Amino acid sequence: MIDVVRAPAFLTVQDLGRPGHRAHGVPAGGAMDPWALRTANVLVGNPEGAAGLEWAVGGGVLRFECEALVAIAGATAGVHLGGREALPLTTLRARPGDELALTGDHRSPQWGDDARFLYVAVGGGIAVPEVLGGRGTCLAARFGGLDGRFVRTGDRIPVGPPPPFAPRPGFHCPADLAPPGADLLFRIVPGPQARMLDAEGWNALTGSAFEISAAADRTGFRLDGPRLRMPPAPTIPSEPCCPGTLQLPPGGRLMVLMADAPTVGGYPKPAVVASADIGRLAQYPAGFPLRFTRITIDEAQHLHRRERIRLHTLRSMAWAATGGR
Repeated sequence: MIDVVRAPAFLTVQDLGRPGHRAHGVPAGGAMDPWALRTANVLVGNPEGAAGLEWAVGGGVLRFECEALVAIAGATAGVHLGGREALPLTTLRARPGDELALTGDHRSPQWGDDARFLYVAVGGGIAVPEVLGGRGTCLAARFGGLDGRFVRTGDRIPVGPPPPFAPRPGFHCPADLAPPGADLLFRIVPGPQARMLDAEGWNALTGSAFEISAAADRTGFRLDGPRLRMPPAPTIPSEPCCPGTLQLPPGGRLMVLMADAPTVGGYPKPAVVASADIGRLAQYPAGFPLRFTRITIDEAQHLHRRERIRLHTLRSMAWAATGGR
């Protein structure tokens, strides 16, 4: 068990989501930055999809009842484990009674300013019950995780059996194998209503700077920037949509759907953010300029494969660091 000595405001159990249930109206859900969670899990010997803790805002303290491997990825913060400063992207050993303490100042090593999500992976994974094939918290429907809610002070979080193979404490993810870093350019592919956006609209979408507004949560990010206009068209019936979808509500103010996005929507969807860039967008701080560039689906698939190769390489290195155990 992990005892929650002091919980931050927004701490949830998250994994890589619930595939296969969107037809029943269940959001995919999962980590906002899936690449960071995958990386943290590799560092403690877990399967990439094991449940971890998504730590969004504020400081807090966790206490370990037994020995465990721990890794932190995503945003950086002041982190101490057992009273010692702890490095991100590193395999750490927590001993019985050790406390993991995080400051409330989440920062990005790339931007040097506020970032959004930090992930804590524990060897064996967070062992809350599976619901519809996933352990992550669905806040909107109040299921998964710890009773479908935020983790609170006084909670006790169950941890699974330690993995049979894990790197030795001190193993560190090389810089070139870390999750995607800072870049103000985000790749998009044409969406279902791409043709409804004329040349002027596409020029505005890919040639202008936008910013993530304060209206941002796990469901979606509203973007401040130029208002895009689509030519008049018949009403679009609600149709499937997915995380990364760029929606264009009336008024022309763009919105990006994120992990807890609804399964259907009726707003025009001119483009979708490439899956390789979703985690980077989730971490992008408000008030910083960002831009979009159009790529093909083949190029987006290549970027996704490149991320898979990065993780495979990191897992191979972590396996070598087990020392044959």
